[in-house]
Amino acid sequence: MKSETRRVEGTVIVQRRAVSAVLAAAALLLTAGCSSGDGDAPEKNGGGRPTATAGSETSPGARATATPPAKGSVSVVRTVAEGLKTPWGLAPIPGGDLLVSSRDEATITRIDTKTGKKTELGEVPGVSPAGEGGLMGIALSPDFAADHMIYAYFTSASDNRVVRMLYDEKRPAGQQLGAPDTIFKGIPKGFIHNGGRIAFGPDRMLYAGTGESGDTGLSQDKKSLGGKILRMTPEGEPAPGNPFPDSPVYSYGHRNVQGLAWDREQRLFASEFGQDTWDELNAIKPGDNYGWPEAEGRTDDAFHSPLAQWATDEASPSGLAHAEGSLWMAGLRGRTLWRVPLGGTEASADPQPFLKEEYGRLRTVVAAGGDRLWLVTSNTDGRGDPKAGDDRVLELKVS
Repeated sequence: MKSETRRVEGTVIVQRRAVSAVLAAAALLLTAGCSSGDGDAPEKNGGGRPTATAGSETSPGARATATPPAKGSVSVVRTVAEGLKTPWGLAPIPGGDLLVSSRDEATITRIDTKTGKKTELGEVPGVSPAGEGGLMGIALSPDFAADHMIYAYFTSASDNRVVRMLYDEKRPAGQQLGAPDTIFKGIPKGFIHNGGRIAFGPDRMLYAGTGESGDTGLSQDKKSLGGKILRMTPEGEPAPGNPFPDSPVYSYGHRNVQGLAWDREQRLFASEFGQDTWDELNAIKPGDNYGWPEAEGRTDDAFHSPLAQWATDEASPSGLAHAEGSLWMAGLRGRTLWRVPLGGTEASADPQPFLKEEYGRLRTVVAAGGDRLWLVTSNTDGRGDPKAGDDRVLELKVS
């Protein structure tokens, strides 16, 4: 599949792009020198493999920060909302409410976090749900308070792409989304391994985790958009300071990136599915090769090894968040929320499991400020065992 590295549709205001470039260049001084399917693993892995383990690699860009305790805690404060269908992406909006995307329904819904009331914003046109594809990650513009733009990553009839839409909450329910403006397209699609997570980083650039769509050769091809982490401007152009000239590719050699998160030092981390042996949690360094398909898990070869890895029946990692000095990783097949305390870009202790089998498959986890997290279950995605109330959003207190 031919990949495209520069895709912009519609009119782009020159002044806005210039501002983005200046902001990106300044932020890059902070981030570039630091290390920083819906890709569920096939349910064919045998037992008897080692349990989750922390890595031993030390990045030269790691900074000294307070190390959290080896052991933490999780308590479920409340169920915020329930009765959601194939929820995938989650984005907190100013004022405290949440937006959640439905992979198969191709809708975005607003959740009142005080009452649990759900209001459908509308259906996103052009989404073609199939297998692990559909409407996946969502993110708010860095200038959301002024421009009211929602970004979304979805599978179309021909590819995976990123669009942005105007959100007008004054319009009637179901009609609050403007027409999608495609800012980036040409990401390979497949029945599996479509990636889908998007997030704006501290540098105000948009990051997207992609999958290799079942074609393992794409991950090592730096000209392909599959099996990568991409970094672009809000208009969809390759971000200034990217490691490869005129390319949105930020890191490569990934199988199916599903989680993106930054720590307090603005270092980027990502979670991704392995195949039959190891799922990975990685500290992302611009331009580095993370090994797939030549390496799965920790390696002595010339690839960037993960800071933690899990047997694939224990994790199948999806969403990722940073809170209280630790990374929190949602597990689909493992039906577990994993805590990974950090010391720089290393795991400072072995991963610790929470909520195992209590809420089923866990799709998305998002920082809610301080010691709180939002957690989204994923039992209505065709691979879970839905119970009454599924799927739901939970509020967690963590340490």
